[in-house]
Order: sequence, then C-alpha cells, then structure tokens
Amino acid sequence: MSSAPPAAGTASPPGRSRRRGTAVPSGVLGFLGIVGFLLLWELVVRAGIVEPEYLPAASTVLSELASIATTAAFWEAVGWTLRTWAVGLAVSGVAAIALGLVIGGSRFLRKATHTTIEFLRPIPSVALIPLAVLLYGTSMQSTLLLVVYAAFWQVLIQVLYGVGDVDPVADDTARSYGLGWIARVRYLVWPSALPYVMTGVRLGAAVALILTITGELVIGGGGVGTQIALAQSGGAVPELYALVVTTGLIGVGINLLVRAIEKRTLHWHVSVRREAVA
Repeated sequence: MSSAPPAAGTASPPGRSRRRGTAVPSGVLGFLGIVGFLLLWELVVRAGIVEPEYLPAASTVLSELASIATTAAFWEAVGWTLRTWAVGLAVSGVAAIALGLVIGGSRFLRKATHTTIEFLRPIPSVALIPLAVLLYGTSMQSTLLLVVYAAFWQVLIQVLYGVGDVDPVADDTARSYGLGWIARVRYLVWPSALPYVMTGVRLGAAVALILTITGELVIGGGGVGTQIALAQSGGAVPELYALVVTTGLIGVGINLLVRAIEKRTLHWHVSVRREAVA
C-alpha cells in the first residue's frame, strides 16, 4: 500500500527548515567551539588530569605563541611552509586536471589506467620519504614530492568523476555537430566537471598541508614542521605546542581561502546558490 503524499497545507516549506537551522551564524558557532575547546584544555591541565610538563595549559601555550609571533624566525618558517604548500598544490592540481580530462574523455584510457590508479592511490606518501631523501636530500624538493603525490590523487579522482558525469545526450549531440575534443572540453566537459574539480582542490589543499608539515617534521629543511622538531629536541614544550597551534591556524586560513575561491568560482552552481539562500 503506497503512502499518500503530504498535503500541501501541512508540509513545511523547504526554505523554512534551512533558516531555522541557521539562526546563529556559522562563524559565531565556530568561534564558540574554539573557545569551548580552549576552556576544556585549560581545565584538564589545571585539574591535574595531565601533567603541565607534558601538556601546558592553553593560556601558557597561547602566551608562548604571542611571544614567538613577534620574531622574524617564526614568520620565515610560516612563509616557508605556505610556499611549499602552494607550490605542491599547484603542481599536483595542474597535473591532475590535465590527466583527468585526457583519461576521463577516453573509455579505453579509463579502463587501461583504472587498476594502476587503484594500485598507486592507496600508497601513503610517508612511505616515499626514504626515496625522497635519496633523490633530493633534506631540501624543499623532498617535501614537495610527498605533497604532490598525496594531493594529486585527491584532485585526479574528482576530475574523473566530473568528466564521467557529463550528460551523454549532450556529449552525443556535441559529437554529431562535429565539435572537436578541445571544444567539447571547453563548452561541455569543463562546466560539468568544475564542481568536482573544486571539491578535489579543497580536499587536496588539506592533504597538501598535512604532508607539508609531515615532510618538514621528518625530513627537515625548514618550515613550521622543522621548528616543531627543533622545539621537541630542545625540550621547549610550550613552544612546541604553540607551533602545533600555528599549524591549526594555517589550516583554518587555508580552508577559508579555498572555500571563498570555490564560492566565487561556482557562484552559478545550485549548491552555492542554495547555501547563499540558507
């Protein structure tokens, strides 16, 4: 027995439920969440649950962060990390988009490369650290190798999904009108794949930052990760946690930047327009 559809007068308008869930701006909720986390951190240490020798109180770490933020070495390390992240993400993004459009546009190439992609994609980038050190020593190129490898798959998979999501009727129509590969990519494939591309870039940006910090921490060569390793070896526990907090702040900044670029690029897409209305 099929259930009757809800009467028009009793169903809640879709927009009303969305507005009810956004009574408090998300930015305020995010700020309150951070404040709550810092208060919990402070209480755990002050209550003696964790020894301050191993985990200083949040107030101590934030005070240390404010102190080291006045030094040039701190900002040089932040700049080095951001430069490594940006170069790695740019290289991986361009390579993944180009290969994704080529592979995704050919049924033969999709089948021929599927097993290879599924074999290489799960290999963790940290497993490539010995190879990176052998090739490039402790220079930035070693960390870049890890970043490019990890971020590349995030973008490539999304591009392949995006190319595969092209309307087959529209694709057949374009082919029947004699549009070449470049014209089909420009007018048909790219607009359909762009939301997937932006999702891949957003995922790749987060992964690239993680591997940037990991590479700097394990391999060295400069950046915030290297400063964390130096603070650990020197027993500077408050500075160590201050630098860890710095990596979190960098991550928040990168996420906000990528989200802003995504909204601007996809201002015409239904998901962004729905989010703006909500």
